[in-house]
Amino acid sequence: MRFTRTLRAAGSAVVAGALLFGTAPVASADQVRNDQWPLKYFDAEAIWKVSTGKGVTVAVLDDPVDGNHPDLKGNVLPGKSFITGGTANRAYGEREHGTAMASLIAGHGHGAAENDGVKGLAPDAKILPVGIDLGDSEKTPSFGTETKYADALRYAVDQGAKVVNMSFGGASISDDEKKAIDYARQHDVLLVAGSGNTAVDSPRYPAAQPGVLSVGAVDKDLHVWSNSNYGSSVQLTAPGVYIRSAGVQDPYRLANGTSDSAAYVSAAAALLRSKFPDLTAGQIANRLVKTAGLPEDKKGLKLPDAHYGYGFIKPYSALTKDIPAGSPNGPLEVAGDGSSSKSSQGPGADLQQAKIKEKGMSVGAVIGLAAGGVVVFALIVVAFLVLRKKNRRNGPPPGDAGGFGESGRGPNGPGFAPQPPNPYQQQPGSYPSGPPVQPPGR
Repeated sequence: MRFTRTLRAAGSAVVAGALLFGTAPVASADQVRNDQWPLKYFDAEAIWKVSTGKGVTVAVLDDPVDGNHPDLKGNVLPGKSFITGGTANRAYGEREHGTAMASLIAGHGHGAAENDGVKGLAPDAKILPVGIDLGDSEKTPSFGTETKYADALRYAVDQGAKVVNMSFGGASISDDEKKAIDYARQHDVLLVAGSGNTAVDSPRYPAAQPGVLSVGAVDKDLHVWSNSNYGSSVQLTAPGVYIRSAGVQDPYRLANGTSDSAAYVSAAAALLRSKFPDLTAGQIANRLVKTAGLPEDKKGLKLPDAHYGYGFIKPYSALTKDIPAGSPNGPLEVAGDGSSSKSSQGPGADLQQAKIKEKGMSVGAVIGLAAGGVVVFALIVVAFLVLRKKNRRNGPPPGDAGGFGESGRGPNGPGFAPQPPNPYQQQPGSYPSGPPVQPPGR
C-alpha cells in the first residue's frame, strides 16, 4: 500500500504526493492549553470526573513516541520499533507525528497542577508506542513491505492494547494486513483510523477495512473540514482543525487533519473501556455512535452521512447515557472474505462463551437446548398444518382468505411480528443534543 499520514501541519505543502510538514510557531505552554479548543468542546473537566482512561493501554502505530516530552513522561511504555528493532519510546530523528498523536490521547500536561502544555482526553491511559516507517517528506514507502504494519498490529494486540490508533492511510491493503486486522478484532481490540486528508470519496486503508472505525475531521463550528475524505466507510467525526499537540523539533505544533480526529476518538474509546470494561470493542463503538451529534443546520441529514458518518463524538454523553449494550459487533462491519476461520464470530465471542460457562452452562449445553427448541418448533408446525388441512375441509375462515404467509403479504402481515429497524439506521434528528448552556461535545 502506498500511503500518507493523515495529519497536516499548518502551512504545509503537498509535493509529489507526499505531505511536507511545516513547523508551527513556538508557543508558550499556557498558550498551548488555551489553544486546546477540543477540551472545552468536550467539557473535559466534567468527563474526567467520570473517567480518565486509567487502566487502558492505547497502542499508537506511528513514528516512535518521545516518552521524555514533559507532557508525556510516565505515560509511555517502552513499546517496540519495527524500524530499528529497539524500543519505540524515544524520538526517531525529527519525526514527531507519533508524539503528537500520543499527546492528544494521553498527554497529562506539566507545571503547577499540570495546567500547562498539552493534555490528552484520556490523561491516565498508557501509550504503547509501536514504531513503523511512515516515511518522511522525501519518501512514501510501500505500506506492506517497509512499514511492517501487519506484524506491528499483531504485536500491539499481543501486548494487551485495548485500542489501536492508526493515523495514516493508503489506497490498498494486502491479505496479510487484512488478517492482522481480523486478528485484532478476534481479540476484542478497537481499531481507529483517520479517513484521509484529500477531500475525495475513495476508500483509504486501514480506515475503510471492515472492523476499523473510520473517522473524519470537523472544525470549531463542528462542520466537516474541507479536506476530510468522505464516503460510506466514514462512521464518526471529531475535532481535526487547528489542533495543538506535542512536538519533537519544537515543543508544540499546530496542525489540521483526520490524524488528530482519530486520536481523539481513540482517547474517547479509552475513557469508555476504562468505565465499561465488560463491553466489547463493538459495543464501545456503539456508545460513540448512539451519542454522536450534528450541527443544528445538519440535523435533517439521513444517517450515516457520507461526510459526518453518524456525527461528531460526544464523549460525556457516551460515558453517562443509558444505552443498551447491543450486539458484540456493534456498528463495526465484519469482514466476510473468509480471511479468518472466525470471521463469522463477533469481537469478544470467546468472552461471551466464557460468561455462559461462568453461569453454569457449557457452550455444548446451549447448543443442545437450541436443537431441542428446533424439534419442538417442528412439532408445532406439523400440528398447525394438520389443523389447517382439517379447517380447509370445512371452508376458509371468515374475514380473511389469505391465511398464514400467503402471497401478497409483507413481512409485517398476519403471523409475523413487526420487524425492528436497523439499530444504526437512526432517523434524522434522533441524536440527543444538550441544553444550549452546555458545551456541544457533551
